[in-house]
Amino acid sequence: MRSWLTNIQWCPGCGDFLIIMAIKNAFKELGIESHQRVVVSGVGCSGKASQYIDGYAAETLHGRTLPFATGVKITKPELTVMAVWGDGDGYWIGMGHFIHACRRDIDMTYIVFNNENYALTTGQASPTTPLGAKTKTTPTGNTIAPFDPVELAKQAWCRFAVRADSLKFAELKQTIKDAIQHPWFSLIDVTQACPSFKRW
Repeated sequence: MRSWLTNIQWCPGCGDFLIIMAIKNAFKELGIESHQRVVVSGVGCSGKASQYIDGYAAETLHGRTLPFATGVKITKPELTVMAVWGDGDGYWIGMGHFIHACRRDIDMTYIVFNNENYALTTGQASPTTPLGAKTKTTPTGNTIAPFDPVELAKQAWCRFAVRADSLKFAELKQTIKDAIQHPWFSLIDVTQACPSFKRW
């Protein structure tokens, strides 16, 4: 059997590795088999995530992961549906879908791989880039304050909105398990390393 690491397309040290392993372990520990789940991803570094997890999967258009995942859940409510995005994909391009997914409160888990930049396109500022951070599009320092997606989700009536850290693997895995078992919409904003472009 071929290892999922064989064709990996992330930089060494990327937090995506840990997030994927936490997701895979959560599914295993909850006994959710590959034919019982679907992982929907977008565009960006996190976009490959759906390819690295056994089961039904879809890699969708930039910013359109949540509407696609919503359609899957409405059509096949018996499936465990997980949507994964990056912070640029989900909090900038897909912001409208994010807010309304919180409001609709359909049973699915939304995990954001938050590296605070657009890493796939070599490190532009994203909606979560800290003030003062120097990126390709903010060479003298970011002047736009980042927003807090967890608080924003709560304001949109999301009942499960939490922040996690990819380096705290056991906690992340448990948080993912809790989110999957939550019978409504759940958001996990995962802070992660980006050794190639996150240098703040």
